[in-house]
Amino acid sequence: MNLEALISDTRPEAGRPLTVFALLNLGVIESLATGVVSASDAVRALYTAGNCLFVRNRLKNKVADEVMSRGVQLPDLFDVLPAEESHREFQRELAVMRALCHKLLGKERLAA
Repeated sequence: MNLEALISDTRPEAGRPLTVFALLNLGVIESLATGVVSASDAVRALYTAGNCLFVRNRLKNKVADEVMSRGVQLPDLFDVLPAEESHREFQRELAVMRALCHKLLGKERLAA
């Protein structure tokens, strides 16, 4: 997925790009939580270096940047932690990412 191509076509007024970003991420997070997508697949599909740079340089939102940073690191949990602990930490990271996306949507709701 190329975030620039997906988000650049949205209207910038009332924070639409951040809304699209948050909703897209919530879908990926749900897919991760249910096991439909692996952490490595998510990094290859969404949490790429190019997408991270787009979020940092074009969206310029600290919360969105944090979502991307956490997404990039998800596969590392399974490399450095024992299985049970990595699963627990993975679920915790997904919960934090979910909350950050909800925060973005909440801000956009107030602005709209």
